[in-house]
Amino acid sequence: MRCPWAEDSFEAMQKYHDTEWCKPSHDDKYFFEMLTLELSQAGLSWSTVIKRRDGYRQAFADFDVERVSKFDDQKQAELLQDESIIRNKLKVKATINNAQKIVEMHQAGENFSDYIWHFTDGKIIDHHFTDESQMPAQDELSQAVSKDLKKRGFRFVGPTIIYSFLQAVGVLNDHLDQCDFK
Repeated sequence: MRCPWAEDSFEAMQKYHDTEWCKPSHDDKYFFEMLTLELSQAGLSWSTVIKRRDGYRQAFADFDVERVSKFDDQKQAELLQDESIIRNKLKVKATINNAQKIVEMHQAGENFSDYIWHFTDGKIIDHHFTDESQMPAQDELSQAVSKDLKKRGFRFVGPTIIYSFLQAVGVLNDHLDQCDFK
């Protein structure tokens, strides 16, 4: 059995649920990918984003933060014409901005994934929900991470986006207790 949101969904959504969602990662590239996909989801469904994931990989240089951080106005204009991604100017600009902020962290000797994990002292927060209605849209952790990211100049990192991001990279384990992938 899967969590209800993935149980009756399409194959890519089920694969994401089964192999990635709430699975701990420490890979900076994956963190940037998930931050980009989560901010792209704002106001949309996760299935809309998952269906465009390959398009995002291609459009955003396979989530190479160094390359994305150097995207100029011409590249932004090209991205806004790319039908394989969500063509929202603010979201595209936020992705490039966030890549620049991660590059700044790297230049200062900081790893983005280590920075995120420090909020929990490297520990997974394993919630024990039995129903999706128990899952919050945000919590104190996502509020704290959001506030700090904003202070560092990141964009589109509100507490709800960050809660989903923390699930995506495995800081939070929100698989329902009865889920086979808990």
